[in-house]
Amino acid sequence: MANSIKKRGQKIIRRLSRVSNKARAEGKEHIKENFLQRLSHVRSIRLLVLEWLLLAVILIVLSVAQAFWFANSYAENVFVSGGSYVEATVGRVNSMNPLFATTTSEKVLSRLMFATLTATDSSGHPGVGLANRITASEEGKVWKVRLRENLKWSDGEPLTIDDVLFTIGLVQNPAVPTVYGSNLSGVKVSVDETGEIVFTLPSAYADFAVALEIPIVPKHELEDAELKTLVEDDFSLAPVTSGAFVFNARQTTSASDEEVIYLSANPYYYLNKPLLNSFAVHVYNEKSDVIAAINGGAVTATAELTGLDANKVTSSNFYRRETRIDAGVFMFMNTTSGALKDASLRRTIRQGLDLTAIRELAPGSEALDYPLLTSQIALSSYPAIPAYNHDAAADKIASISGENQITLSIATVNSGYLPVVAEEIKTELESLGLNVVLTTYEETQEFVANIVARRGYDILIYEIEMGADPDLLPYYHSSQASTAGLNLSNYNNAMVDDLLVGARETLDNDLRARKYETFLTYWVEDAPAIGLYQANMTYIYNKNVRTYDENEVLVVELDRFMDVENWAANKGTKNLTP
Repeated sequence: MANSIKKRGQKIIRRLSRVSNKARAEGKEHIKENFLQRLSHVRSIRLLVLEWLLLAVILIVLSVAQAFWFANSYAENVFVSGGSYVEATVGRVNSMNPLFATTTSEKVLSRLMFATLTATDSSGHPGVGLANRITASEEGKVWKVRLRENLKWSDGEPLTIDDVLFTIGLVQNPAVPTVYGSNLSGVKVSVDETGEIVFTLPSAYADFAVALEIPIVPKHELEDAELKTLVEDDFSLAPVTSGAFVFNARQTTSASDEEVIYLSANPYYYLNKPLLNSFAVHVYNEKSDVIAAINGGAVTATAELTGLDANKVTSSNFYRRETRIDAGVFMFMNTTSGALKDASLRRTIRQGLDLTAIRELAPGSEALDYPLLTSQIALSSYPAIPAYNHDAAADKIASISGENQITLSIATVNSGYLPVVAEEIKTELESLGLNVVLTTYEETQEFVANIVARRGYDILIYEIEMGADPDLLPYYHSSQASTAGLNLSNYNNAMVDDLLVGARETLDNDLRARKYETFLTYWVEDAPAIGLYQANMTYIYNKNVRTYDENEVLVVELDRFMDVENWAANKGTKNLTP
């Protein structure tokens, strides 16, 4: 039986072999007859062959294009997590404790690393920060703050009411000279039975929420530190943070004495972990160094340049954005200093200054005649300011000075357009017959302590923060004419004091507007200051990154970081939901 199966199998194999050989032979004959023997005819139909080949190519290309279009119709190129952002600043970093931040670099680091109780929102008004809710009593004298839940420091420790109370204690302690000392002067702080922090003010303050924009520091890191040396504590070198980023490392470039502060994304940030993996603050010595860094592609962005400086940026990889901020540049005249005690001389100086020419030196800025912004409050009327008249002013000054030429000292800082504006004012004052000594300082803590606080000038050309909501008490109330106050003109008028206190305490916008209208009549008559222009922030940034939203209203330059957790430097493809 086995032999029978074997023979049958062999027959099948032989039959398959014959069929295969026959098919191969027939195939060769078919190819020879229908293809090889007809190749000689291709020349006669070569045009038709080319047309078919071209059609085939077109069909293939269209098929690939269709597939590519179809894939892209359900995907887009968007910013994704990852990458690093490097911002250039000018000004040494002496301390990273946010309570002592005075230089631009220190303030930038404070905003990046530390959260505040309240925070400016995208409309330019006070909003919530670490606070979940802020409420005021009807008369505006008692304010309550409830913290968000599950807040954490960058080391994972809980951020609690104890940290807030500890920070407020430092701010209110006269032995600790923080930059926020005046915010909570005379304010009593307690915690009620519901766990809310209660601020009881000595008098009503309609805009107290602004005063609570204070960075909170960790009690568990600083409670054992010596108060007198707090600014030099180890915490100032490597702080535990609550903001979008946490300190990583610090590097000094020995050749140029420049510094780079490296920050990493804070996974515990209350507004979600930032898209950026890291953020570096490159601290330069001069603006010229910043320009060189931008042109060389060493940094991603900077807010240190004015419009004039920005014209020196030659790299095509950067955009320039101009953003109006709620800050004003004023010419403050020291009403307790020498000849400027005379209000008629101050008014004459205002009359003799060509403000149009002065403002042209700050291109893109908006004229600012009064110490209030139209965005702050709507007034029904403004007092008239006498028109410019150089010759009349010069004659008046000649009659005031007599045989003795009046000498005035002008102080300003090397920031923005201030140096060129101050030079123009000096030239114009000299043309009026005054002797002028101009000194331009670097904007340091020493300048604030020795020049501003001591009112070491006759005239100060300076930029001040005006805020989203009007409150002129810090700048023109007589109680602020001290080394700790911001009454930079040492202005003293009892009627003005009453008006400013009344405007600060009322929650009625119409009543507040009427008080400010009356105040402005005194301000124009007494001329403690001359409004020059509202400031702009010039921001230079790389075309390949996402930075702050251009629709956001910035009260101060640092408000650009209000949504820094959404900034990005990496792009990737994201599939869309069909």
